[in-house]
Amino acid sequence: MAQMPFIQGHRGFRGLYPENTLPAFEHALEAGVQVLEMDVCISADGKVVVSHEPYMNSLYSSKPDGKPVEKEEEKIFNLYQMTYREIKKFDTGKRGNASFPEQIKMEAHKPLLSEVLSLGEAFRKKHQRIIYYNIEIKSVEAEYGISQPKTVEEFSEMVWKVIKKHVKPEFIILQSFDFQVLKYWNKAMNDGKIAPKVMLSALVSRKSPENTIKDLGFTPAIYSPNYQAVTQDFVEFSHKSGMKVVPWTANEANIISLLSDMGVDAVITDYPNRVPHYLKSVH
Repeated sequence: MAQMPFIQGHRGFRGLYPENTLPAFEHALEAGVQVLEMDVCISADGKVVVSHEPYMNSLYSSKPDGKPVEKEEEKIFNLYQMTYREIKKFDTGKRGNASFPEQIKMEAHKPLLSEVLSLGEAFRKKHQRIIYYNIEIKSVEAEYGISQPKTVEEFSEMVWKVIKKHVKPEFIILQSFDFQVLKYWNKAMNDGKIAPKVMLSALVSRKSPENTIKDLGFTPAIYSPNYQAVTQDFVEFSHKSGMKVVPWTANEANIISLLSDMGVDAVITDYPNRVPHYLKSVH
């Protein structure tokens, strides 16, 4: 990604559409977004499911009978213990999301990664536009074997199997907060197990770029911190080290403008519609 599109649609277009659903990704593309950001988990039958949590979020999920998922029920609906057929019966859009009052209420469900990639590739072919996919492997060490596969190798290989069937690797960004995941992908690429190489993005909250490189043991293609942690020094150090800077999740146009002035390479946002003049720009 020599010239990175500036705006990445967070979980598709969460500000206006149910997050991590086909309508959200479709509307993001129609709005001009060229990088779709999403999260993936694994179902009991080994399907790669697009979902931010490995369970049903009570903020917006409804059970097959239409009743809301209660907070105390969330972990009962562990995606890793449910088949995809069971997962698909839960609605994730009809109730909307109180945290995003502009979000349109509509019927939706957690899709498969294969469906999202197919949607993006069909759009790319129809409109002759380059589309990138920023895929986060939702992995937490304490959850190995509980709400996700026992090893990051198994998890990663399941995701890679889907990716390589649908998209050329050069259009893939693979991100994670779990550095064990990134270390595995880096080794797999160096060993030729994953080729050509995907871009690896280190997700952090406030960890400096210097410590990110130190803790990883290699320099990732992208340093991706919470936008509130971004400083001019962080941007300059990252660029000198060979990393692009992609903060998350900035939702106000003035904040995105400030980040642009600092020299970040792209921004992950829930509201790409608030910054239309950035959609086709490259930094």
